[in-house]
Amino acid sequence: MITIRPEKSEDFNTIYEINKKAFNGEVEARLIDKIRQSDNFVPELSLVALKDDKIVGHILFSRVKIKIKGAEKLILALAPIAVLPELQKKGIGSLLVKKGLQTCKGFDYDIIVVIGHPEFFPRFGFTPARKRGLEVSFGVEIPSEAFMVCELKKNALKDIRGIVEFPSYFEDES
Repeated sequence: MITIRPEKSEDFNTIYEINKKAFNGEVEARLIDKIRQSDNFVPELSLVALKDDKIVGHILFSRVKIKIKGAEKLILALAPIAVLPELQKKGIGSLLVKKGLQTCKGFDYDIIVVIGHPEFFPRFGFTPARKRGLEVSFGVEIPSEAFMVCELKKNALKDIRGIVEFPSYFEDES
């Protein structure tokens, strides 16, 4: 059975290793450390999946901004999500996303963006962000199908047109 809970400080090394193994490198693991040290970190939105009391997966949501005609709106970005390679494609990532979205709804955010696999995230309500009036400010070109958005509240994207700005530490790791 898989259980999901917020991360604890004693989980940090394990989370680092899971991301390192899942992504075959340290880019995402270092990104998590940078997010934790920033003002954009929301501790309750960094969740771990446990199987037999062992951490096997992790998901992180942090604050980013949409620039809208000179104004800003705080939203959330889902990045990264990781599951140990030997346990991937067994539903753990899906459980993390579902629990993560449910947890995010308890906070005062109504929009989540992700840059991720277009065949995975739509099943959770993510749709192409550019078709919804959002662009992304990022150091590398992001394919339209990989840049997605999810409304946590109905019509949250109504009248929202703007540029999602990821903090520079995302680009440092790209």
